[in-house]
Amino acid sequence: MIYLYFIVLGVSFVVLFKCADFFINGSVGLAHIFSIPKLIVGIVFMGLATTAPELAVSVQAAFLGHSEISLGNAVGSVIADDGIAMALAGIVASTAIIVNCRVLRIIGSFLLIIDFFAYILVRNGEVSRWEGAVLLLLLVLYFLVIILMRKSKKGFLSMPQGQTLKEGLDEKENRGRMMKKCMFNFLGGIIGVIITSRIIIWSAVNISRHFSISETIIGLTVIAIGTSLPEISTAVTAALRGEGEIAVGNILGADVLNILWIIGMSAVVRPIRVEAGVVQFTFPYMILIVTVMLASMRIGCKFGRIKGALLVFLYVIYFIWVLLFLI
Repeated sequence: MIYLYFIVLGVSFVVLFKCADFFINGSVGLAHIFSIPKLIVGIVFMGLATTAPELAVSVQAAFLGHSEISLGNAVGSVIADDGIAMALAGIVASTAIIVNCRVLRIIGSFLLIIDFFAYILVRNGEVSRWEGAVLLLLLVLYFLVIILMRKSKKGFLSMPQGQTLKEGLDEKENRGRMMKKCMFNFLGGIIGVIITSRIIIWSAVNISRHFSISETIIGLTVIAIGTSLPEISTAVTAALRGEGEIAVGNILGADVLNILWIIGMSAVVRPIRVEAGVVQFTFPYMILIVTVMLASMRIGCKFGRIKGALLVFLYVIYFIWVLLFLI
């Protein structure tokens, strides 16, 4: 039976990246049709779509009374998004990813503020319903900031010349046909990514159990990485296709949503209670890796292989600590 799990795992990874390719095609196409900057597509649309697995797992875990999984999945996913997804995107990209530093300064500052705020909330080992509601209100504020940036006269998020296909879509019929195709790729791709990610989690958990690996370790590593597979696959695929800006936006958006959307919704469903000892390491380390990622992007407004390797190194340290701490 163990061989079946390995076969399913391998095939699922192939399908996952193919679905991610459809997702990227649809996202880029919609960005062109509606003159939406690629960074916004990554931050908002892809961020919401790729964090769906985290939301499903965390809310279900909270409903069933496993709040440690809810919080651990959210925080672990942020660390995995930065230390694996963004890192690999920088490593596999043919050239260094160009980062819009003006947007990074705003979104990055917001991300660090909510990370510290969430740490303050959970330091006592509990996130109440009203605290979860506050996080959701901050999520609304986050989207308002995005909208205001989009409308800003400074043009932070305006579509540059030559990045729109409207000129080539004079006929409504052609535009409508292209929009349908892009929507099919976008929705079909993300549905495929989510379903395949769940199959990968199922396979990985069964393999881990076969080798008698602690389920606590599975939760902090396999589940966190598993629910981050949509971000990992889309970020890597985007980087390989030369759409690094989408990868950056996707990771930034996913990081914000993991804190505000995932923890907030989970706490509203049922108050989160966790061991203070776990919080005292995971949250500071999450803030550390987020800070390093943002700082590395800010330097030169580029993100390449060396910076990606640094994030991988930080994730390896985190992974080893989890294993040593729990064994």
